[in-house]
Amino acid sequence: MENQNLNILDEVNKGATMGMDAISFVSEKVSDDNFKQVLDVEYNKYKDISRRVNDLYSNFSDKEPHETNAMNKMMTWYGIQMKTMSDTSNSKISELLMQGTNMGIIEGRRLLNQNDDVSPDVRNILNDFVVMQEDSVETLKKYL
Repeated sequence: MENQNLNILDEVNKGATMGMDAISFVSEKVSDDNFKQVLDVEYNKYKDISRRVNDLYSNFSDKEPHETNAMNKMMTWYGIQMKTMSDTSNSKISELLMQGTNMGIIEGRRLLNQNDDVSPDVRNILNDFVVMQEDSVETLKKYL
């Protein structure tokens, strides 16, 4: 079970760091101050989840939680650059962020449904992460 807890915490942290990376990559392309502020709030929600994972991780391991690797980071950056080359509208950026967030929701729900016997603290972080992402999709829909 300890390994299962670590695996889930690693997945949540990878998702949170990927969300922070994506937001930081697109933020420089956003000219609408209101949308920038929304992205800052979303970034801080991911950062808070990552902080919570880091705080809990030491209960299960003396290592650091996994983050996105350099290759994934580069691929995310490249994909965003290519997809926003001719369209940096709020709608396009919102769509890109929603696509990534939806992948995180699917993986998070799968982890919740397939791991009944994880630590309650780990389950709470995972659930909070999924709910946060679902709320994020609702927020981003307004910018489509």
